[in-house]
Amino acid sequence: MAQRTLIRGASIVTMDAQGDLPVGDLLVSGDTIEAISPHLPVDEAQVIDASGCILVPGFVNAHMHTWQTALRGVAANWTLLQYFKNMHAGLATVFTPDDLRIATLVGALNQLNCGTTTLVDWCHNNPTPAHNDAAVDALLASGIRAGFFHGTPKPDPKPGQTPFWEVPHPRAEVERLLKAHQGKPLLEIHAAVLGPHYSTLDVAVHDFRMAKELGLIASLHQGGGPARTPDGWERLEELGLLGEQINIVHGHALSDEQLQRFCELGMSFSAAAESEMSQGHGHPLTGRLRALGRAPSLGVDLESVMGGDMISQARIALGIQRSLDNVAHRAAHGTIPDTSTITTREALGWITVEGARMLRQLHRIGTLAPGKQADLVLIRADELNMQPVHDPVSAVVFQATLANIDSVMVAGQWRKRAGRLVGVDLPPLLAALRASGEKITRAMGIGASNGAIA
Repeated sequence: MAQRTLIRGASIVTMDAQGDLPVGDLLVSGDTIEAISPHLPVDEAQVIDASGCILVPGFVNAHMHTWQTALRGVAANWTLLQYFKNMHAGLATVFTPDDLRIATLVGALNQLNCGTTTLVDWCHNNPTPAHNDAAVDALLASGIRAGFFHGTPKPDPKPGQTPFWEVPHPRAEVERLLKAHQGKPLLEIHAAVLGPHYSTLDVAVHDFRMAKELGLIASLHQGGGPARTPDGWERLEELGLLGEQINIVHGHALSDEQLQRFCELGMSFSAAAESEMSQGHGHPLTGRLRALGRAPSLGVDLESVMGGDMISQARIALGIQRSLDNVAHRAAHGTIPDTSTITTREALGWITVEGARMLRQLHRIGTLAPGKQADLVLIRADELNMQPVHDPVSAVVFQATLANIDSVMVAGQWRKRAGRLVGVDLPPLLAALRASGEKITRAMGIGASNGAIA
């Protein structure tokens, strides 16, 4: 018989058609949610007293460069252009596979600690198969559910060297990773490609065709400086290479007509609101997507700039878009709107439902429902910063912090319980992370005090 866990007496926010329960029980059997009800009389199950807690679906971090975990804070004062120069053409070039392994492992563990159960690891500092293997091994060791999006490094070309924007995505390496890992219950392999904004047309066609033929999601950055192939999107659509398998990150510099067309084609969009506002990309796409009946998934993007928790990303994205909406309404009508333009439930959906949709896994994760994977988070709501709770969803989005993330379950296994990661010896991992970060910054002459180039 599969192991059964009964979570009893929580306020349950399902984000599913079943609706929420002010107080209810959730039964996990093996890796699956078996039942959700106001009361479940169950024998032979481990009973978790969740009174005083809010139970929500596990968060989905839809875009993060986890390899930068050892560089926390280094890029906090950089614009996007400084980031390209100092990170991709500088710091990234001295990473060994061991650096990738420790950064990815600690970064993934931090995601679990913050309530993220699914991580899209957009790995684009992987010059050798050993780098890829180190990152994937770290994801598997962490216990998080992950999409490993295989990318490519972006150094400045040396004399006589083909620049990265003219190099097709290495299909043979993607196929090697697929053969080694596809089918594992907590890991999927996909492609982090350059896209027409950052590559030649020939490269974009090759990469999009590769992803379509291999059945992969092709995720790409869009925006940040002039496009290398200005008519690339039109050419790719003419070739039939656009569809639900394409994920656009950031999405700046897309016209309204392009955005509408891409929504019609079923393409997905991932915003990194805090990163975009901080580094100079522009305003997130949230409002433009909402006007088309769509919604973004959200990602942390860069722990070298900001913190890694997804509640903060939902809160910031919500606040930015409400502000833009309020300013636009005031300009048009001379007053603020009668009510908020976006609800807290919608914002919570950006880090649960929409993240699952972006990964084409909404049938498995993203909401709490019988038959879905048991990916969930228990948030302590009986603490000083949360009481009294009048609206559980709003309490999660606006009041909850890392301190309230009590327990995290992935596929029926507790990865965090009673405020502590399960089965993780953190001191040696943090020591190794510090050593890696110090080695990398020292090699590139970056001062530890302020992240400035020496």
